[in-house]
Amino acid sequence: MSLYKSQPIKIYNTLSGEKENFTSIHEGNIGMYVCGPTVYSNVHLGNVRTFMSFDMIFRYLLHLGYKVRYVRNITDAGHLTDDGDVNNDRFVKQTRLEKLEPMEVVQKYTVYFHKVLDLFNFLPPSIEPTATGHIVEQIELIEKLVANDFAYVSNGSVYFDVLEYNKKGLNYGELNNRNVEELLANTRDLDGQNEKKNPQDFALWKNASPAHIMRWNSLWGEGFPGWHLECTAMSTKYLGEYFDIHGGGMDLKFPHHECEIAQGKACNGSSPVKYWMHANMLTMNGLRMSKSTGNYILPMELINGENTFFEKAFHPNIVRFCFLQAHYRSVLDISNEAMVASEKGFNRLMESIAVLNNLQAKNTSSLNIQSWRQNCYDAINDDFNTPILIAQLFEGARYINLVNDEKETLTQDDLEVLKNTMHSFLFDVLGIKNEKANDNNSDKLEGVVEMLIEMRKQARENKDFAMSDQIRDQLLVLGIQLKDGKEGTTFSI
Repeated sequence: MSLYKSQPIKIYNTLSGEKENFTSIHEGNIGMYVCGPTVYSNVHLGNVRTFMSFDMIFRYLLHLGYKVRYVRNITDAGHLTDDGDVNNDRFVKQTRLEKLEPMEVVQKYTVYFHKVLDLFNFLPPSIEPTATGHIVEQIELIEKLVANDFAYVSNGSVYFDVLEYNKKGLNYGELNNRNVEELLANTRDLDGQNEKKNPQDFALWKNASPAHIMRWNSLWGEGFPGWHLECTAMSTKYLGEYFDIHGGGMDLKFPHHECEIAQGKACNGSSPVKYWMHANMLTMNGLRMSKSTGNYILPMELINGENTFFEKAFHPNIVRFCFLQAHYRSVLDISNEAMVASEKGFNRLMESIAVLNNLQAKNTSSLNIQSWRQNCYDAINDDFNTPILIAQLFEGARYINLVNDEKETLTQDDLEVLKNTMHSFLFDVLGIKNEKANDNNSDKLEGVVEMLIEMRKQARENKDFAMSDQIRDQLLVLGIQLKDGKEGTTFSI
């Protein structure tokens, strides 16, 4: 029997503002769409945090036995966020800045995106479609919206008619719990607004100026698609008109996801998504990360240590572990202190895994492993609560040490449950690589410590206890703790 039948999960649905019992639309199958990167620049840590949250969710759904079609798009055209001057298109700006062809910019930053995600041990999505690969589907959707009187043509551009949408009994603003009057009051004056019937209308297709490089033919002339339309086109093509989960960063709730709901309802007559999920933002040293303020760091700079914010480089395993210690819906603040603490905690867990692999079973169990195992599931089943899950894994590490010190016992069956649970959640669900996360000199350091352990052993055999204690105490001052056990002496950092 698949685990999902015995391990029901709750998901916080942004649309309802509540945790809801999750039931897939089709038994045993899940369709999940997550808004991917806009590849005009290097992916930033906030993006990584969002994608990592949904990588964890994807992993857990697979662990439960669901068949998941995970679609994460690449935005490589039409990222005009304000519907104003086409020169504000981010791809246009970057091609001019770098003096490259648009597809050179796309290729450069798509490769970087994949390289970063590989370092953090992301599973690839089932499908990774691009906006430029789905121009035909986007044009077909626009034609349908125009035919249904939800969109209108103006000077070669096409706009979604928000007021007409609401007149037909629909509710633009439902995801963000805002009404059209409030949205109109907060609308900024932008270039190109004179093409619209009202300021809140959003572009489905923009007429391309003679200088605009990325352009395609359509019924309305040469142009390019609006940003919001691409996700509707790609999600419905691969997941259907109604699918289980749509995810993304909190910054996409409005207007992007609001527009997706409107487009889906206007095209198909019903809401496109059952559960809307949003990951919260990442801050650094208590402040929003921003290039303009200088409070900014790229993923590779955190990993290689080439920055002024952190005292050293941090292995991708440490970064991933740090990120997952916060709930995906909570603001995560990273700092040097937080990274150092995460490294210590991570190393403690990995040391327990090494000990776990050598534990010996007994005839009886003095620990309730089955109850602890269910506690792990209860944590992750509660809207993917990774901080509570990690706390349970530390409890598992405590059990390991108690058994290793012969203060508690486990039968062979319970020992196997302990091993499988620790491995499944740490490596399969949280996505930690089963490898050491020390710096490049870790092998040399390990060799030196092992040599000192051997010297201490010789000193003890020679009854030179003063030298033995001196080696132990001086290593401890350096943050290296020796632990004597029946299998010999081990160390932790």
